[in-house]
Amino acid sequence: MKEELITEISRKMLPYLDNAQLSQLQEVLTYCFWNVEITQADDNKEKTEDISNVKLLQMFIASKRLEGCSDKTLKYYQTTLMRMFDSINVHVTHIKTYDLRKYLSDYQKIRQCSKSNIDNIRRILSSFFAWLEDENYIIKSPVRRIHKIKSGKAVKETYTDEALEIMRDKCGCLRDLALIDLLASTGMRVGELVRLNKVDIDFENRECIVFGKGSKERPVYFDARTKIHLKNYLESRTDNNPALFVSLLQPFKRLEISGIEIRLRKLGEKLGIAKVHPHKFRRTLATRAIDKGMPIEQVQRLLGHAKIDTTMEYAMVNQNNVKISHKKYIC
Repeated sequence: MKEELITEISRKMLPYLDNAQLSQLQEVLTYCFWNVEITQADDNKEKTEDISNVKLLQMFIASKRLEGCSDKTLKYYQTTLMRMFDSINVHVTHIKTYDLRKYLSDYQKIRQCSKSNIDNIRRILSSFFAWLEDENYIIKSPVRRIHKIKSGKAVKETYTDEALEIMRDKCGCLRDLALIDLLASTGMRVGELVRLNKVDIDFENRECIVFGKGSKERPVYFDARTKIHLKNYLESRTDNNPALFVSLLQPFKRLEISGIEIRLRKLGEKLGIAKVHPHKFRRTLATRAIDKGMPIEQVQRLLGHAKIDTTMEYAMVNQNNVKISHKKYIC
């Protein structure tokens, strides 16, 4: 408790003192508290430790839901944190940095998972303990001193012009043709696509409003070819389902994410095109937009990214164009 109090006082003084002054302050506090017995007030102790880890987790999940996190994200948070609770098996107020470092190290060793996966877990732990700190359940997050885990970034592939044209020519039905065109021309997420209804499409202005992560609305735009193919598909339908894309067979249910992923994967296998999946259309659009000179801030808005760093991770700039730009601006 004494060390925690010194740490908290030092943290509160961070905006006002430089490193040398902070070091001096810690020495003075350590000296002054040397023979002093410090205990936490009973009412405050009961308030914190009488709340179980599971209850604190439920409160954290509720706050994240209020912030707009999806059900899928919340489930991932809950599963990750419950796994950590089961492994460390002490109250969160007693979890220390060493405990979490050992947990992450053991987790990676046992499960043989990637560094990026471990860093995702670290970020969830950081978010949870930062929330506990903000809500005054703990004095300081034990994740503060666990830094981002660096991992090598694999070059992610995009579709070539030839691959896109082959998929359009060989997809086999009006629905899949419209679906491929819409993904390729808008760069929308597959989760955004499956929520679209027919009434959401503005054919005159060639745009539609999608609901992205955090229930945020944004407009996306499609080209003339997509407009024609989408109209042809909708005119061919005989069902009354309001969904923009439905199954090919009765009862014509709204297409789900898994259905689109399976359909595209099978199409890729049939045509000999590697790694065909919905998200690759999004990455292809981002790469080409930047490659053709579209300002990165506009690409960010188009894709609905909260941070521009995320947009840069999606895009792969054509190396030949880098060489041309080098000759133009530097040589």
